[in-house]
Amino acid sequence: MQDFSFTLTAEEKKYLKELVKLALLEEFSSRPVSYPSPPSAKLEEKLGVFVTLKKKGNLRGCIGQIVGQKPLWQSIIEMAKAAAFEDPRFTPVQPEELEELEIEISLLSPLEPVKNLEEIIPGKHGIYLRQGFHSGLLLPQVATEWGFGREEFLQQTCLKAGLKPNCYLDPKTEIYIFQAEVF
Repeated sequence: MQDFSFTLTAEEKKYLKELVKLALLEEFSSRPVSYPSPPSAKLEEKLGVFVTLKKKGNLRGCIGQIVGQKPLWQSIIEMAKAAAFEDPRFTPVQPEELEELEIEISLLSPLEPVKNLEEIIPGKHGIYLRQGFHSGLLLPQVATEWGFGREEFLQQTCLKAGLKPNCYLDPKTEIYIFQAEVF
């Protein structure tokens, strides 16, 4: 896998984080928010993206799309709302929490199938795996945050998919890696 080379300027990153804040404010407002235009054509590209919300360092919501379906700036708005209000692991974000939320955005490289488990580098690669109707994804930073080695990272991705921890050894399991630009 070649290194993911999609990088954004400080202005572009600031703009995307501002979109997250505006999207959440819009949900608590009685009228639609007017979103500013993207500062560059780069933000019109279609990439997979995840929006992660944390409160006091603890996960508060994380939702994303593996493959970009809309321009990046539009996907950010949708995923921000989904992370805040639709993550089934958490109650919806409340207005009084907005000031405490930390925003993390992950822009994903295209998925690449894994031929050999040795290809997976925890902290550099995220893992997406699927078997039948089950699928699970862990972003690259999860391995770093939790100190996972390759085997534990694979096991945790299996568990996230609702499968047995050793599902990655089953030849019916499809395993993909990706990289992320995280800010």
